[in-house]
Amino acid sequence: MPIQSQGIITRDNVSVDVSAVAYFRVVDAVKSVIAIENVNAAINQIAQTTLRKVVGQHALDETLSETDRINLDIREILDVTTAEWGVQVTLVELKDIQLPESMKRAMARQAEAEREKRAKIINAEGESLAAAALGAASDTMMAHPLALQLRNLQSLVEIGVDKNTTVVFPARLMSTIGELGAFLARETTAAAATAPPSPTPVPALDLTKPARVPAPHGATKTL
Repeated sequence: MPIQSQGIITRDNVSVDVSAVAYFRVVDAVKSVIAIENVNAAINQIAQTTLRKVVGQHALDETLSETDRINLDIREILDVTTAEWGVQVTLVELKDIQLPESMKRAMARQAEAEREKRAKIINAEGESLAAAALGAASDTMMAHPLALQLRNLQSLVEIGVDKNTTVVFPARLMSTIGELGAFLARETTAAAATAPPSPTPVPALDLTKPARVPAPHGATKTL
């Protein structure tokens, strides 16, 4: 027996349209004729009211996710009522749940936000693992300085594969070049300090000017 779609307000004040289907069988034919005037119409009416009552006691999320429990609750309530009519309800299933368009959009935004939250969490976990791995690698390079130089050379090789005109020197390599320049400057200074002094040059004699030679007895003679 199909249960017509019912407009129901859930416990969290959301309007939904819910339809269902019920299966029953007559176990006492005498009661089904004497105890009730029209057993099919009576079961249909009591099923509609029970559907509104049970679904209205649940929130929207529970209605969408816990349909099995709702089906069982509806069947148990119907079974108690229809037992006096000689009828046993064997199965009740929610068939369709219609949501308002605004609620569908809100649920879509909620699902999208949930996925973004999971993506950010996964990204943060990846950053944490990467940071831990980089920390372990830096500890190894501090213990073995040559490993850092080899890594720098490998970086230069990777840059040179593209055949571009931009060359990036790592900071560690630049400090090594600076230390090499300072070493050469110290060696040059030390070599200049240990070199012998050069002889003092003798001034040349200018023959174009007359030379004054002292004469005996204090007299001056010009040549």
